[in-house]
Amino acid sequence: MPQLTWPESALFLVLLAGSIFGFWLRFRKVWHIVRQSKKDADFQLQPVGRRVADFFWEVMLQGKVISQRPLPGIAHALVFWGFCVFALITANHFAEGLRIGFLHRAGFFGTLYFDIAAVFAIAVAVSITGLAFRRFVIRPKWLGPLSPESGIIALLIFLLMATYLATFVEGWESSRWLWWAHTLTILIFLPLVPHTKHLHLLLSPLTIFLKRDTFSKIPPLAGDEDFGLDTGKDITELISLQAFTCVECGRCSQHCPATNTGKILNPKEIALGVRAYLNEFGPTSEEPLLGDQISGAHLSQEAVFQCTTCGSCEFQCPVGVQHLPMIIGLRRGAVNTGKWEDDYGTKLFLNLERNGNALGFSSSERDKFIQKQELPLFDGTQDYCLWLGCMGAYDPQGREIIASLVRVMRGLNASFGVLRKEKCTGDPARRLGNDLAFGQLAESNLETLRENKVKRIISICPHCVRTIGTDWAEYGQAPPIEHHSEFLARHLDQLPARTGEGEKIVYHDPCYLGRYRGVYDAPREVVAKFGTLTDPPRSRERSFCCGAGGGLAFLGEERGKRISVERAEELVATGASVVAAACPFCNTMFRDALAGVSATPPKLLDIAQIAAASFAPSDK
Repeated sequence: MPQLTWPESALFLVLLAGSIFGFWLRFRKVWHIVRQSKKDADFQLQPVGRRVADFFWEVMLQGKVISQRPLPGIAHALVFWGFCVFALITANHFAEGLRIGFLHRAGFFGTLYFDIAAVFAIAVAVSITGLAFRRFVIRPKWLGPLSPESGIIALLIFLLMATYLATFVEGWESSRWLWWAHTLTILIFLPLVPHTKHLHLLLSPLTIFLKRDTFSKIPPLAGDEDFGLDTGKDITELISLQAFTCVECGRCSQHCPATNTGKILNPKEIALGVRAYLNEFGPTSEEPLLGDQISGAHLSQEAVFQCTTCGSCEFQCPVGVQHLPMIIGLRRGAVNTGKWEDDYGTKLFLNLERNGNALGFSSSERDKFIQKQELPLFDGTQDYCLWLGCMGAYDPQGREIIASLVRVMRGLNASFGVLRKEKCTGDPARRLGNDLAFGQLAESNLETLRENKVKRIISICPHCVRTIGTDWAEYGQAPPIEHHSEFLARHLDQLPARTGEGEKIVYHDPCYLGRYRGVYDAPREVVAKFGTLTDPPRSRERSFCCGAGGGLAFLGEERGKRISVERAEELVATGASVVAAACPFCNTMFRDALAGVSATPPKLLDIAQIAAASFAPSDK
């Protein structure tokens, strides 16, 4: 290193103080907004072990960044790891400016560390160049409009690496101008960080560590005066932190079914809209969060109600932003305060209130179906309580799925019964933000389960499984529930083997079975036993939604292209003769979509129907 004069050290100290002050001016405002926001009533730091594991995987190993976008992910990871390595290099560089450097190239450790840092400097320089090329030349649409700040930051990072590597040139290791070039690059870079999306460099580790402990967790309302996210004063600390953490990478937009089919909704704009609101009004404002495009509001009410709650955005986010609690919180604020006016939504809520099911049928129709299928009533002695749900009890195709599952369960001699009375789990009300309707349905159903001494539940509907198993917990403990794919996979050895080659079957992953519950292999094992399994291009964690979730199955016609059509085109393109589903909502959405995209559409079957075909009609 060069030996700085005392005046040079004094100048460095002044410049360093100015750089830190410039950084703090903006960062203080951001941190003040986060700390001023409302407390998250349900937040618990425990279990710390899970948080540490997530932190290690997502932050230190950059696991999610790499796994979901391998090539740019590795480039981002190398930049991150390079910054970690350079933390000690930078600390030593600042110490050198004060004439107290502690890392020397003469010693063993110093030589080794400087050499390791040089390797990372090369990797960072190459990676940031590649990322800049992608951003400014390839320009994926998901990244959004070009921003000069991204180019400036990329240039500064490259210069940091270049000025460090230059010190390895013989005769330049003690170059004064090189030292100052590196120093000024750092001092310019530092105050820019909190003014740009690169603030995620500081916030994302904290955001990932503190994020809600369950995927797409809907936090409970805090008392009678909490109606959801209505105005700025309703924004919580976690939401504020996550809004400022958003790196604007567009991964959420790239996988959002609404964004991909011409809707207004863009999940990235939800996080950025909250951020813009906080910057303009602050977290104690009474200004409404939602508006329309004409009013110039930061957040669009129409966009918020276009979300299928598929969870792709939240699953893809590499910095811990949890979009669904924001979106459902905004829906709550609109519904619970009477600001959302929608004829279909009103009809749905009335059906749930008056008839106890989302389809609006009389409960006598359910009774007729039970009698026709000769389904036994649950009396407490059977192994399973078969939960019919709205689709299984009232939808014609849903009834066929129930009949097929019953045929399999009888063939396996698994004892089961259905409840005499059963209401909707409240899933559509929950996802649309009607807490009153959801709470009433949850409490009523929990009481019914207690009265009937139910110990174990099986359901054909992943939405019911999620709602009963997770969302009802606010109102009481429900018995364990499993999806029928898990039941079928567990009894796979007892199912009759297929004969012949079997048909080519493409399996569609339901969002609430896959991303929400993490069940991917069980339904595939069932399909593979009876046919030749194939996957569409977007499958497993990246599966594309059918368009029914979030209550949208009941809200009428969509803006833009139908989500179900987009997915049906992908399924048909595989050339499979059968489309296998594992959710009655997916089944009903694809019913018309497949016929609309192909003159000779593949057969649409639930995995229960595929399994049931192996049993003789007389099997009971």
